Amino acid sequence: MENKPIKRHTALRPLSRDHHYGLLFCWKIKEGVKWDIAMERLERYTTWFWSTQLAKHFEIEEMYLFSVLGDEHELIKQAKAEHSSIKDIFESKIKDKETLLQLGLILEAHIRFEERILFNEIQQAASAEQLEDIQEYHHDLFNSEWEDEFWVKPS
Repeated sequence: MENKPIKRHTALRPLSRDHHYGLLFCWKIKEGVKWDIAMERLERYTTWFWSTQLAKHFEIEEMYLFSVLGDEHELIKQAKAEHSSIKDIFESKIKDKETLLQLGLILEAHIRFEERILFNEIQQAASAEQLEDIQEYHHDLFNSEWEDEFWVKPS
């Protein structure tokens, strides 16, 4: 069976690009742990990623995207619960690499759920007006500029 790329409506493409950067975050953390990078460096990156990238992404999804299906929809309940759990981990001042690895696994699973299931459902249910609202309020947010490339294999 061949995996075909998902045809994403233009209004949802910026959010899908955000997900790409979220998956890169997960990979970078995993690489940082693999190379035994100092926890302080990983913490700084994690704090930056949450405060400048992911928190705003969650806010946009919850304000404009999730309303397409409504708060009582099971997929929306799941997505909001996952957002809350992920936010709690990010804001808990992560102290060890095991917690970072767990965060990466949880965030990756959440992104895959949104891309493979939730976004497809939203895309099918959304009206043209709702898609316009999503497009109006979301632009590419993610900035991958981080000066400390700890994920690169040390020489």
